[in-house]
Amino acid sequence: MSYQTILYSVSDEIATITLNRPDVMNGLNAQMRADITHAIGRASNDARVLVLTGAGRGFCSGQDLGDGASAADLDLERVLKEEYEPMLKAIYDCPIPTISAVNGAAAGAGANLALAADIVIATKSAFFMQAFARIGLIPDAGGTYWLPRQMGFAKAMGAALFADRISAQQADDWGMIWECVADDDFAAKVQERGAHLAKGPTKSYQLVKQALRGSLDNSLDEQLDVEAKLQGEAGKTRDFLEGVMAFMEKRLPKYEGR
Repeated sequence: MSYQTILYSVSDEIATITLNRPDVMNGLNAQMRADITHAIGRASNDARVLVLTGAGRGFCSGQDLGDGASAADLDLERVLKEEYEPMLKAIYDCPIPTISAVNGAAAGAGANLALAADIVIATKSAFFMQAFARIGLIPDAGGTYWLPRQMGFAKAMGAALFADRISAQQADDWGMIWECVADDDFAAKVQERGAHLAKGPTKSYQLVKQALRGSLDNSLDEQLDVEAKLQGEAGKTRDFLEGVMAFMEKRLPKYEGR
C-alpha cells in the first residue's frame, strides 16, 4: 500500500515511518494522521521494531493550522477524538518496541507524538516545545499524560505555561527522552538501537511495556502480582529457553521474537 503523507519501509526487521510533508515541517493533517495509524498497524505485523522519524529539517511541527477549516470553524474536540486518539493509541498499544527518532523541531502535537513512543532519541540540534499556550490552547495529543510522568509535575507545568523551547540536551537531562545524540552520530545511533531491539526477545519487550505502564496506577502488592503473572508468560516463550541455553553454552542468543 502507498501513502500520501508518509514513507514506509522495512529492512532487517525494522519498520520505518517517515513523516513526509517537509514543506510544512511535517505538520499533521487529517490524511497524515490516518496514514500513520494504518502504517503502525502494518508495522506490527511486518517487523520487530518501529522507528518514527521526519523528512527534512524537522520531526513534526504539530497540527497543520492551514489544513481545511478556519480556526473559527475547527472542531478541536472532534479532531482529537476521531483522528488523534486512534493514532496515539496505535503507538502506545503497538506490540513491538517503538522509537521516535527526533531529527529536528518537535512542537505542539508533534512533540507529544514523539513522546508516545517507547524510546525517544533526539539529535542534539532538535528541540521540543509545548507551543499550545502561544495560541490560547492546552497541551493535547497526550501531552498532559506523558509530560508529568516523564519529567515531573513542576517541569511539565512550566513547559505548558511558558511554551519555551526545550533543547534535546535539556530533555535528556530532565528524563523526558532516552538520549540526545550528536547530529553526526544520530543516524548511526538510531540504526544501532533499532537493530538491538529487532534482534531481541520481542515478546519479553511487549511484557516489559505492559508491566511498566501498569505500575503507575498499581499499589506495590498489585504490581508484584502483575510481575509474577507476566514473568510466568515470559518463562513460557521460546526466547527464554534460547536465552538460558545461550548463557549455559557461553554464546550469543539468537532470539526469534516469540
